[in-house]
Amino acid sequence: MTNPISDLERAGCILVIGSNTTVGHPIIALRIKKAVRQHGAKLIVANPKYIDLCEEADVWLQNRSGTDVALLNGIAWVILNEGLWDQAYVDERTEGFAEWRAAVEKYTPDVVQDITGVEPDTLRAAARLYARPPFGNSAIAYTLGITLHRTGTDNVFAVANLAMLTGNIGVEGGGVNPLRGHNNVQGACDMGCLPNVFTGYQPVANAEARAKFEAAWGAPLPEAPGLTESEIMAAVHEGRIRAMYIMGENPAVSDADANHVRQALENLDFLVVQDIFLSETAQMADVVLPGASFAEKDGTFTSTERRVQRVRQAIPPVGSSRADWQIVAEVASRTLEKLGRPVAGFAFSHPSEIMAEIATLTPSYGGISFERLESGGLHWPCPDAGHPGTPRLHIGRFTRGRGRFTPVRHIPPAEMPDAEYPLFLNTGRLLYHFHTGTLTRRVKGLTQIAPEARVEINPRDAERLEIAQGETVHVASRRGQVFVKAELTDRTPPGSVFMSFHFAEVLTNALTSPALDPVAKAPELKVCAVRVEKVEKEIANASSR
Repeated sequence: MTNPISDLERAGCILVIGSNTTVGHPIIALRIKKAVRQHGAKLIVANPKYIDLCEEADVWLQNRSGTDVALLNGIAWVILNEGLWDQAYVDERTEGFAEWRAAVEKYTPDVVQDITGVEPDTLRAAARLYARPPFGNSAIAYTLGITLHRTGTDNVFAVANLAMLTGNIGVEGGGVNPLRGHNNVQGACDMGCLPNVFTGYQPVANAEARAKFEAAWGAPLPEAPGLTESEIMAAVHEGRIRAMYIMGENPAVSDADANHVRQALENLDFLVVQDIFLSETAQMADVVLPGASFAEKDGTFTSTERRVQRVRQAIPPVGSSRADWQIVAEVASRTLEKLGRPVAGFAFSHPSEIMAEIATLTPSYGGISFERLESGGLHWPCPDAGHPGTPRLHIGRFTRGRGRFTPVRHIPPAEMPDAEYPLFLNTGRLLYHFHTGTLTRRVKGLTQIAPEARVEINPRDAERLEIAQGETVHVASRRGQVFVKAELTDRTPPGSVFMSFHFAEVLTNALTSPALDPVAKAPELKVCAVRVEKVEKEIANASSR
């Protein structure tokens, strides 16, 4: 996020796109509701599905799945052609405007309606609200509904283009604000859990950065970036990878084209899984290493707003479990010892010592220590011990100097409905469960509220298919099939169905598309083509058992 979460309450207008915020980020949703109800902010929601925030919205843009670039370019077209853009900001702080504007010119309201289904008057109303809020500035919040498409990178560029056009980056109550899907996704990325960077997004391919880490760690490091998770699974099928070490993740349930992923895991010569429960992926492992939960260890989380916060141990680790850093350090030390290499680099006695190394090697974390975090969290970048942290990015100037407009064009999803698979499938979360249910499905109260998977289908589609409420149906894609009970609801638009991915026994991701964004290599989990069919009573009874 370019801005702190608290800035949502200072915004004059909030555009929420590709996010079911009350479900995925309920506390942030309360901030948005407070901004609307108590402070008079305007709210625009862009989502194919009717979500709870639509009840608060001044404008609901019900665009078709996979059309976010066209929608955002259309909003920009209105702002440009009605003279609502911030020319001074664009002139003084950005570059590439003329080329980008030429690309946007073809996205007239009528063209956008043909692509997205959003009526021109509704598009214009949203553009005017975002460009001219009743007070202050305008903020954009988005989640995986923007990024988990084969055009995810283009979608984010389109969001940034719109924010720069209206001067809404580097200001209070504005910004481009991705809401991260887990409590420490931001921190994991910051620490180099990406195949092309070291900590603090220092490129692996940069000789100077690489030399710094080689000197600190006393070992040569690869010059070329590694593989993303999706690329790793493909490499296993090709025989290029024979072993994996998976920590705190359950790809057998969470990854796109899950049957293909499970085949890859079965093909491995050796699989290690480190987790706090025996997940579906852990059940396939040769070795399971029992990690400790948040309550059993000291450390830090870095939240979606770049705030580094302390995590404090409340209870001793249960059974033979250990903190993840201890397991990794011991595995590394024993491996290095077997190889006859020095093991001193992993001789940590407390996570505060690891944070000290992070500060030494990571400029954006340079001023962050356990001692400072005792008095509260700090937003990175925080380059030295006297720095107060940076809640808002890009004030006065962009990190790269000038903000760059990037032309993007509408590219349809990799799969579109056809005669064989006539419906879009959209996937997401339920309020009462998290991710693959490894934690939440062990909570009795939550399983009482949301005990099983459902496929949401519009009553018009259900009537055409002769499907009744609660009836078990067959959902199939080009990759897999599931049997699941139908939930009839107007919240899901005609021509689309919605499923969560929390329930391993109804493997939703057996259906989803492995098509990748060419830049981020993220799979197109948010849209694919499926068919939904009635099933014979005998089959339905068998599948329910």
